[in-house]
Amino acid sequence: MIKNPPPWPNGARCAVSLTFDEDADSILHLAHHSSAHNRVAASSMLRYGPEIATPRILDMYRRFGLRQTFFVPAWCIERYPHTMEMILRDGHEIGHHGYLHEHPNELPEDQQIYWIQRASEVIEKFTGKKPRGMRAPTYKFSSTTINHLVDGGFDYDASLMGNDVPYLLSNGRGSVVELPTHYGVDDFPHYMASRDFNYIMPIKAPTQAMEGFRAEFDAAWEYGGMFVPIWHPFLSGRLARAHAISQFIEYMLNKGKVWFAPMEEIAAHVRSLVAQNLWQPHVDRMPHYDGPIPELGTVAPSLSR
Repeated sequence: MIKNPPPWPNGARCAVSLTFDEDADSILHLAHHSSAHNRVAASSMLRYGPEIATPRILDMYRRFGLRQTFFVPAWCIERYPHTMEMILRDGHEIGHHGYLHEHPNELPEDQQIYWIQRASEVIEKFTGKKPRGMRAPTYKFSSTTINHLVDGGFDYDASLMGNDVPYLLSNGRGSVVELPTHYGVDDFPHYMASRDFNYIMPIKAPTQAMEGFRAEFDAAWEYGGMFVPIWHPFLSGRLARAHAISQFIEYMLNKGKVWFAPMEEIAAHVRSLVAQNLWQPHVDRMPHYDGPIPELGTVAPSLSR
């Protein structure tokens, strides 16, 4: 099923990084800049993440002895420093997630560079080291994001969906490790409902959501892959859902031969395998396209919608 699974440490069958995107109310201010202050219900829903859910998640990780990765917009680091200090104190990684959850592929080049650098500076000042990895907000990785990651000295990205195991993104001048994921392990389709974002999904019971997550984990374990869910404290950190995650972690631990690690350690492991010629990942040359494909521009305009 996976043609080239990497050898995981200590004979593990799969790697697991339970990533949380700590967006908080950054996404509200981005979507509704002039009226966010007056959307109090939405704000309370999102602020539940850093104020209530993340301490709960950290308690859970502490109970199981796990260190994992939180992707955090730098604005949230400035807004919720106490919560960020709790994350760091427990040894978790804080990854780059933009400054205000801005969308790279909707920005001019100079603004992409500005926001990436501004967020990196906040993370370095707060944590004492440059961010090792990035997840583009809302997966909106642009055709030039790879250049900014290479130029910024990033080790990895966690935005794309092109494989079941780590691979390399290369722009010809350098590369980063891609630690892929996909929408099937994102909690938004399961739980997100908000009139303020015009996002109304049929909300699932935690048992239903976990059925899908567990199937993805079981397949990764069976075939040597990687399980990287994208969860959000304001969604998955709610009481019943966090309880379900706790039971899920127990399930994974009891299954055995699972390597739980922050994303930066998984990326470092991949780099080590490559350097020692113990494993060769797929290399994705970027950008995939220099611009719009020419075929639809003049030959068949009626097909363009």
